[in-house]
Amino acid sequence: MIDYSTACKVSIAPMMDWTDRHCRYFMRLLSPSVGLYTEMLTAAAIYHGDKDSLLRFDPSEHPIAVQLGGSDPELMAYAARESNTRGYDEININVGCPSDRVQSGQFGACLMAHPEIVASCIKEMQDQCNVPVTVKTRIGIDENDTDDFLSRFVDILVAAGCRKFIVHARIAILDGLSPKDNRTIPPLNYERVFRLKRRNPDLDIHINGGVSHTEQISELLECVDGVMIGRQAYHEPYLLAELENRLLSGAEMPHRVDIVERMLPYIEQQLIDGERLNRISRHMLGLFAGQPGARAWRRCLSENAHKHGAGPEVLQRALDAVPEAA
Repeated sequence: MIDYSTACKVSIAPMMDWTDRHCRYFMRLLSPSVGLYTEMLTAAAIYHGDKDSLLRFDPSEHPIAVQLGGSDPELMAYAARESNTRGYDEININVGCPSDRVQSGQFGACLMAHPEIVASCIKEMQDQCNVPVTVKTRIGIDENDTDDFLSRFVDILVAAGCRKFIVHARIAILDGLSPKDNRTIPPLNYERVFRLKRRNPDLDIHINGGVSHTEQISELLECVDGVMIGRQAYHEPYLLAELENRLLSGAEMPHRVDIVERMLPYIEQQLIDGERLNRISRHMLGLFAGQPGARAWRRCLSENAHKHGAGPEVLQRALDAVPEAA
């Protein structure tokens, strides 16, 4: 099994309703090396729900981490054990999401005010699995917007055994800002993350927030151990092929059309298994972003993939509108 915590210097953020197993399969075709994360899964949902469905992934997705949300050490340990059994390479704790729903469940960014609870979860989870237990967090919350607050939080979790931190370089404002606004309104403070790394050279520190292009990622990697990219990679997924070529393995960038053709066998099998085409194709809308025919590609998929009985022929019709595919 790959040592996920050290191998993936570029990763894709866990994004609710976006980074499902279909999205991750598609992204893996674009980049063999980038680290992938699931959407956040609550420990309670894994305990009470269909854990096999929730934790399902394709073997091609490795290296892959599961992100868990919760604050009950016993439930988190259960979810970690189930995730470990299914072969995830890393188990990540969400201490960064600012949504009201997450706060009402006493997890996400509000847990930055209760590092002892997170530390208890880490200890219990580590006892149940043999892969790294890591934390994704913010640089602060509300009025707690200082280096000292972040350092104390990290120190307590390090004492519990955590060695990898993915830090969204914005504070979370828990009262008054929506999750969407929390992604853009609090200003970025990369320097605080850089200082955290300088004070903790032995920790694996990854940075997240406002990352949009290859040159920026290259510059950030001079200051931290890894970079996590979010919505930019979803809206313009071909960026992953560029990252693979320029910063990761050096592999030749595949043609976008080839990626579509490599998706077709997967799509055909998923349709046989009862999935709907638009549940898969929605993640592919941005594949031709910035290229001639991109609008026609998106329109064809958006207008047809949701229809009853829609199949691979919809993607072929969409490709017909793209000059690159001619």
